[in-house]
Amino acid sequence: MLLFLSIQDFVIVDHLELEFGAGFGALTGETGAGKSILIDALALALGERAEPGVVRDGQEKAEVSATFDLASLPAARQWLAEQDLAAENELVLRRVVDRGGRSRAYINGSACAAQQLREVGEYLVDIHGQHAHQSLLRADAQRALLDAHGGLLESGKNVAAAWKEWRHLETALTAAQTGSEASARERDSLIWQIGELEQLNFVAAEWAELEVEQRRLAHAASLMEGAQIALAALSEDEDTCCETLLDRAADRVGDMASVDPELATAATLLASIQAELSEVVSTLRRYADQVELDPARLKEVEERLTAVLGLARKYRVEPPQLPALLQEWQARLASLQEAADLDALAQKAKAAEKTYQKLAAALTQGRQKTAAALSEAVSLQMRDLALGSGRFEAALIPIAGGAAQGLEQVEFRVAGLAASEARPLAKVASGGELSRISLALQVVTSRNASVPTLIFDEVDVGIGGGVAEIVGRLLKQLGTERQVLCVTHLPQVAARADWHWQVSKSATERGITSRIETLTPKARIEEIARMLGGLDITPTTRQHAEEMLQGKSLAKD
Repeated sequence: MLLFLSIQDFVIVDHLELEFGAGFGALTGETGAGKSILIDALALALGERAEPGVVRDGQEKAEVSATFDLASLPAARQWLAEQDLAAENELVLRRVVDRGGRSRAYINGSACAAQQLREVGEYLVDIHGQHAHQSLLRADAQRALLDAHGGLLESGKNVAAAWKEWRHLETALTAAQTGSEASARERDSLIWQIGELEQLNFVAAEWAELEVEQRRLAHAASLMEGAQIALAALSEDEDTCCETLLDRAADRVGDMASVDPELATAATLLASIQAELSEVVSTLRRYADQVELDPARLKEVEERLTAVLGLARKYRVEPPQLPALLQEWQARLASLQEAADLDALAQKAKAAEKTYQKLAAALTQGRQKTAAALSEAVSLQMRDLALGSGRFEAALIPIAGGAAQGLEQVEFRVAGLAASEARPLAKVASGGELSRISLALQVVTSRNASVPTLIFDEVDVGIGGGVAEIVGRLLKQLGTERQVLCVTHLPQVAARADWHWQVSKSATERGITSRIETLTPKARIEEIARMLGGLDITPTTRQHAEEMLQGKSLAKD
């Protein structure tokens, strides 16, 4: 359940903090006051795309945070645990958008991707927009609604994946059947090339080792001579070498330091230099003993370098890339050899087809059961919404050979409005009728959904009179099962709410600002009266408003 919503510098809202209650809540206000801004802000916190225009004029950023109760949402807690975002009984979603449109998202204070907000939001809130009925004209939206209502979305994904695999194998089989000669030539070429690289038996690390060894062997004579010259200068000439001269200097300075302590540091440094010089001499002697002239090994290394470099140039890669190229060719050859076995490939394609048909048939069964139940429930609901002669049908139309979506397409139809036979919504229902059918669908599907919070943003457009009272009763009933918030312009709907917010806007020093306040019982009478009578509110209008709040009907059907 949604507990708290905080909005900062969002569109025309400077600062707003709202605590949500259980049951059915109504949000009303004059046209243009910003009723839908609250819904837009909540959608942003739930991962909707961020736009630069949402930042309030004169401000650098907009910020929205929403707090939810997770006590009765084990699926949401499991999702959070899988994302290493474990929460106790409360969840805070936060979104910050700067003037350039860049946004940052947070879950319980931890930075996250907007996609993660959208994913967890699916467990929390279901928003029905004021133009939701328009999407009902799209086949994909109708299929998605039916599958979601029947808990078939995962099955639909599995069917789509099976279809993709089947079509991939069919394409590979066709290509193998029509291009066998070209494939044979490519296989022969690959076998030859792979043989060359396998015979070379080369690993990437060997190239650097060969280069180092070649340089050392090629310069062995000069390296040996240089080591001897250095040793002679440092240690081997008893009278003039560095070691002898340094020893003399160290002895003299040591004697002087015994007389004048100020020279103690110099004596210590000379002793350190003696030790380091001794280490240098030892290193050079070991090196001189190891370095040797080996023309045979030099020739061997240079021949190996030439062989590796020759193949690298032949296949236009750097020498260290040859092993990776070998793996690439081996994988390609395995693929070609598999494709060359037409019988095996045909068997794989056949098995993939059987898998698809099995999964698609199970999906069809689920859709048939769901479609029957949905058709009956929505038809009953339509009669409550003054569409008594109408009959709703979720039709399943077979697709020859199947498709990624399954063995059928879903088409919502209505009979008894403009035609006796069931026909597609777009060809039968008027705008007002479509709006009511959409509401009937939303009410029916929401009852079976697991999402605890339902938002209806002016879905009652085009409805009035007795139908409006029925809509109010439906939302009131839905509020006994879920948390419901409805942005509405109908007094008949608002009067049924358990709690009531009013949106208003005013001019301040910071510009036009939107405000939302919780209405007291007395203030509710005034707001319902305004919705009934506009600016000219009379005692009679107030009386009517009070009667509506008490549950008395004013409609004349």
